Amino acid sequence: MESAHSASRGELGRLVIGFYTSLSAGYLRAMIIDHAQRFPQIQVRMIESSRTRLTTALRNGAIDVVIVTGQTPLLDSRIMSLWTERIVVALPKGHRLTRGETVYWTDLKDETLLISRRDPGPEIQDILLTKLASPGDRPKMLFHEMSLGNMMHLVGAGFGVSLVRESDTDVNFSGLTYRELRDGMGPSWVGYSAHWRSDNDNPALASFLKMLEERYPSPAV
Repeated sequence: MESAHSASRGELGRLVIGFYTSLSAGYLRAMIIDHAQRFPQIQVRMIESSRTRLTTALRNGAIDVVIVTGQTPLLDSRIMSLWTERIVVALPKGHRLTRGETVYWTDLKDETLLISRRDPGPEIQDILLTKLASPGDRPKMLFHEMSLGNMMHLVGAGFGVSLVRESDTDVNFSGLTYRELRDGMGPSWVGYSAHWRSDNDNPALASFLKMLEERYPSPAV
């Protein structure tokens, strides 16, 4: 009976979280640790995949909640805004742009920018096109079908530069230097959000969402 009551209160059960950001450090890692400390009896399963596959799994009920960049709802799911992270540029050591502490979007004009076709590469590309509206101000863009780790190895080898999220810089890649990316208004940011189906009645999901609301309260209107 006690187990049944614990499950109904969202203190016992199973929760499946989908994501494609780094777990090495940053907000997602802190959030998972916080949840484990609050609800030690909830079994959490993490699934790392692309946005398309995560969306399909959410629709099919294979995943309870998905955490991705951006604020666009996935299908008919509900959405909650979470944290934001700075966008930084990954440079090979000794690169001319490492001489200063910050890099501006317009400084990328004469560079070769390596972009992954995997998430969140397409979204970073959209941000780039927004910041550099004129085609003449944009760098040469080369697209690769590869992971972040392999992309960073290409940067370290001098094949170009790349744009990553702040949390990605906690992974140790040799031969790299990171610089904050700015425009005239200051640092550039990418936002994260949680998505879930409104008909998902998993109590473990309800307790997880309540924790998110406490950590990232909606701004007062």
